[in-house]
Amino acid sequence: MSKWMQQWSTEAVGPHDLKITERPMPQIGDHEVLVRTLAVSLNYRDKLVLETGMGLDLAFPFVPASDMSGVVEAVGKSVTRFRPGERVISTFAPGWLDGLRPGNGRTPSYATLGGVHPGVMSEYVAFPEGWFAAAPKSLDAAEASTLPCAGLTAWFALIEKGQLRPGDRVVVQGTGGVALFGLQIAKATGAEVIVTSGSPEKLERALALGADHGVKRLTEDWVERVYALTGDQGADHILEIAGGAGLGQSLKAVAPDGRISVIGVLEGFEVSGPVAPLLLKSPVVQGISVGHRRALEDLVGAVDRIGLKPVIDKRYRFTEFREALAHLDRGPFGKLVIEF
Repeated sequence: MSKWMQQWSTEAVGPHDLKITERPMPQIGDHEVLVRTLAVSLNYRDKLVLETGMGLDLAFPFVPASDMSGVVEAVGKSVTRFRPGERVISTFAPGWLDGLRPGNGRTPSYATLGGVHPGVMSEYVAFPEGWFAAAPKSLDAAEASTLPCAGLTAWFALIEKGQLRPGDRVVVQGTGGVALFGLQIAKATGAEVIVTSGSPEKLERALALGADHGVKRLTEDWVERVYALTGDQGADHILEIAGGAGLGQSLKAVAPDGRISVIGVLEGFEVSGPVAPLLLKSPVVQGISVGHRRALEDLVGAVDRIGLKPVIDKRYRFTEFREALAHLDRGPFGKLVIEF
C-alpha cells in the first residue's frame, strides 16, 4: 500500500482554492478503521459549506463532503464492529448513535463529517469504528454512498419521526436526492404521493418512479391542487424542502393534525407562515437534521429488504469534483456521485 493518497481540499472558505492534493496515508488508532473510499455522494450542503463556511469552525486544509461508501482496509487492535474487506458507509453525525441528539438548547450540536469533522473527498479515511455503519448488500458502492444524508433524512422524517402509515397522503417538494428518497420510502410504506416540481420533464420521471400525482409548481397553485386531490382533507405529511416563506404554503396544505418536516433552505435560512392554520390545524412542524446511526442501520435493513434503488442522476470521476459541484446548481434529478 502506498504511503501517500490524494484528496480534494481547500485552504480557505470559498471554492476558488479547491484542488487535488497529496497527503500522507492516515494512521489508525486502537479504536479506528482505515477505509478505502469507493464513492462519495454530494449534497447541496457540501456546496454551502465550501462557499460560505455556514458559520462552522472549519479546520484547514478542509476536506469537503460527508457521505461515502468504501471497504475496510485495516482496523485498530481494539476494533470489534468491522473486519478488513467489509463494506461500510459513513455516518453524517458521528457520535449520535441513538435517541436524542447531542447538544443543548443554547448550543445544539452540528458536528458532522465535512464540517466540524474532516470530510471524505479522499482516497482513504481513518475514523473511529462507531462513525461507520455496514453498507447494504443489495447496492453498489455509488448507490450505498447516497444513504448517510439524503436517504436517512427522508427516512428519519417519514418513518423514524413521522410513523408513516399505509394510505397516508404525502407531499414531496421537488425531485432532488431527499425528495426522491421520500417518494420511494413513502410508496414502499403504502402511502399516496404527490410530487411538486417546476420541471414537467422531471415530474414525468417522478411519476414513472411511482408518484401518484404530479403538480406543476410554476403554473399551478400547488396548495389548491393538494386540496383537490385529497377532497379538501390536505396532506398528512409534507416534506418541506424549499424553506423560507414556503412553510406558509405547507401550513395551508397540511391536514389537521398532519406533519410538516422542514428540511431544506433553498429559499433562505428564515422560515415564515400564517399563524391561523398553525393554531387551527395543530400540525406537528418538525425540523429534520438527518438522523442517528441506529436509524441509518434501520434504513440499510429496509433497503435490502424491499429492494429500494437510489436514483443517481450522474456518476462523476474523482477528478471531476468541480463539474459535479456545478451540476448541483442545475438541480439534479436525484443524487450526484463521485466514483473513485
